[in-house]
Amino acid sequence: MVRWMICLLLPIIFFACSPNNVTVDDSLKKYFDEHKIEGTFGLFDNGQGSFTVYNLPRFTDSVYLPASTFKIINSLIGLETGQVLDSSTVIAWDSIERRRAECNRNMSMYDAFRISCPPWYQELARRIGKPVMQKWLDTLGYARRYSKFTIGNNLDTFWLDNSAKVTADEELGIVKKLYFDQLPFQHRSQRIVKNMMLWEKDANYSLSYKTGWGFDEKNHAIGWIVGWIEENTHPYFFVLQLDSPDRNFDMKPARIKILKDILKQYGFMQGKK
Repeated sequence: MVRWMICLLLPIIFFACSPNNVTVDDSLKKYFDEHKIEGTFGLFDNGQGSFTVYNLPRFTDSVYLPASTFKIINSLIGLETGQVLDSSTVIAWDSIERRRAECNRNMSMYDAFRISCPPWYQELARRIGKPVMQKWLDTLGYARRYSKFTIGNNLDTFWLDNSAKVTADEELGIVKKLYFDQLPFQHRSQRIVKNMMLWEKDANYSLSYKTGWGFDEKNHAIGWIVGWIEENTHPYFFVLQLDSPDRNFDMKPARIKILKDILKQYGFMQGKK
């Protein structure tokens, strides 16, 4: 591991730039190589103000479609605008049979978030409407790291069709702000979304995250897991981003295995933190 002091933008929109104790950990490469996949990982220790990263240039400089990680923002905007009242709000199925049979039903926001159903959130985006959605994206500075993103005629696909792109450090900034109720939404809205992100909780730790999976212009499979792990009431924020040239790469099990392998290497989930 290589350690030095730099002023790291984590990120421009969501973090103030300040000197951080940054560790570049190339030992994590083995977890990516195991799956023959490229990617990056970042972990921010909020208590110590330290940042550990694998593949730093990719973490700070490379942009990718957010895919279903945008459901975090879409949910917050839906709650804030009253398009959904809470996580139990149901949107009726439009009776169109789609490839993922589990999405072909009336569904609450909680279920749509947890099994990550695009049609439910596409309908939510249409109900929010382009002007309101754009206003919130502008307020957040979302997907504007390198260019000014504006929604076109793709209100219900911009997070999936490579129109909007984000860096891994932008994603880290979002989940950190969300955890501390620092996004420009009501505390209630942020609390509801945080509750939907909680996947594991026991006496040793709690693990909260949102996944994402899509395809870039080169037809590469792009995967995400963004969130935090909390031990002894101490949060650590993480982003894992993956990129495979194989469109048929089995992203779902690979991303969670890589995440947990890394967290275990750092001593998480064992009651030792």
